[in-house]
Formats: sequence, structure tokens, C-alpha cells
Amino acid sequence: MQYKFGSDEYFMQQACHQALIAGEEGEIPVGAVIVSHNKIIAKAHNQTEKLNDVTAHAEMLALTSAFAYFGGKYLPDCTLYVTLEPCTMCAGALFWSQIGRVVFGASDEKRGYRLVADGKQILHPKTTVKTGVLAGKCGKLVRDFFKGLRQK
Repeated sequence: MQYKFGSDEYFMQQACHQALIAGEEGEIPVGAVIVSHNKIIAKAHNQTEKLNDVTAHAEMLALTSAFAYFGGKYLPDCTLYVTLEPCTMCAGALFWSQIGRVVFGASDEKRGYRLVADGKQILHPKTTVKTGVLAGKCGKLVRDFFKGLRQK
């Protein structure tokens, strides 16, 4: 399906593409893109297995790339699009980056930052959050991945 350029759905579709790459590489299929002024400045997917690094989540790798792009550590004018609700580690990194906006697709009932936060604010107070963008598609990527693992 085609989405209007610049829409949340358009950029989430780009994050979904990253998630598909992760799944093809045997990684949990989570993808992320960071956007500034309607331009993708960073994209990444989970690489914890490939890099043998538990911190190599899509969000963390995308943040590192965005910091390099700007030559700085703050992203107040950027939006992170990620297919799965960030974990606490990633939410902490997003806090320190002062990212302006976070948009995620599927909720993570087991390890998502909102569950762990227990109602407390983990993201920066100026960060706005939008949930559920292409949630069905994003959730299906993860469900299908784990279903495939169980069938092996």
C-alpha cells in the first residue's frame, strides 16, 4: 500500500522495511528510522545476534547514526519511527537524546517501556508520543517471526 509522503504511515512503512531486513537476518524484526524535516537521516534494524551485543536494538543504532549525522547528541527536531514499543533501555537513550517525537507501531506488553515505567514518565518531558501507527502490520512481523521459531 502507498502512503502519502511525509505522513506517519509513510515513515512507519520505511521502519517496517528495516524490520523485514532484520527478520531475514534472523534478528527479531524491529526496524527504526529517524526523520528530520521530512528527511530520513538514520535507519536501522535489530542486530543483537549479528553484533553479539544486547544493546544493538534498532532504536539505539538509529540514534547513533542520527548523532553522527548532526555531529551532536540532542535530537529535539527529530521523530523516531519504530515498529515495536521501545524497551526501557531504548526509552532511557531517547530521554537523553531529547528527541522531539516518538511514533511506534505495535505495543510490547512484555518489555515495553510503558509497562516497566508503571505510569512514570521515562521519556523526556518535551517528547511527544504517538502509538498504534500500522500496529497490525508491525505486530504481525513479530508474531510471525516467533511463530516461525516455534515451528523449527
